[in-house]
Order: sequence, then structure tokens, then C-alpha cells
Amino acid sequence: MDQDNAPHLASCHCGAVQFRVQLSDGFNTIRRCTCSYCRMRGAVTATAREGGIVFVQGEDNLSFYQFNTHTAQHYFCKTCGIYTHHRRRSNPKEFGINVACLAGVSPFDFPEVLVMDGVVHPLDGDGRDRVAGVLRFSAG
Repeated sequence: MDQDNAPHLASCHCGAVQFRVQLSDGFNTIRRCTCSYCRMRGAVTATAREGGIVFVQGEDNLSFYQFNTHTAQHYFCKTCGIYTHHRRRSNPKEFGINVACLAGVSPFDFPEVLVMDGVVHPLDGDGRDRVAGVLRFSAG
């Protein structure tokens, strides 16, 4: 997997939403989360800073979902329903990007993904990120 910081082309499943994204540290930031929403969504994300996403088309075809503190914004395509990215609660100047939306990238490309403790969110405790576990994938 290419670890450079070149911009990635990305889109939802139906292609209505298309964007370019600059990851802040390549794929070194991939993770999952155990909060109630992320646990059900199951996506692997990588980090982009505010300004790191440029929409090519379909930004008006995005909707978002908020819950609990209403700080995080979880965006998805109104047509196909695919989650594309979210503004993070832990740092609203960062986005979590669904790696499955990046052209040529699959969440199964990563043999190990850290799973962060979103049940005990850093903003609700002592401010520290906690690892809840590691998700492993090995090809059969």
C-alpha cells in the first residue's frame, strides 16, 4: 500500500459524490472506533485536515447525521447511502475519511487496524486516546 501523501480521488458507491482528499499522514492514521455509531457503521478511516477535501461534484448530494453532543458530522450520499467522511468530535478541524471510498483502496488492504475506544471518548475522560483493540485481516 502506497504510504505517500499524494491526493486521492474518492467517491461514493453511485459516483454522485466525487472528491479529492489529501490525507494528513498517508495511511498511518487508519483506525476504527467503538462508539455506538461507528460500531454499527464498521468503516475504516484515515485522517485529513480541514481544507484537505475538495469536492469535484455532488457536495450538494451529501447529507449528514449527528447525535449525542452534535459536534461530529457524519456525511453520506443521499442517493446510495454510502458514508464518505465525518468531521471528528475529538478534533473538529480533522475529518475521518472512509478508506473504501478512495480509488483503488479497500479496508481489507490493511492487515491490522487499531480500534479506538469511542465508548470512553477522550473528551469525556482525561483527554487521552485509548486503543480498545486491533482488528486483523488475513487473506484465506
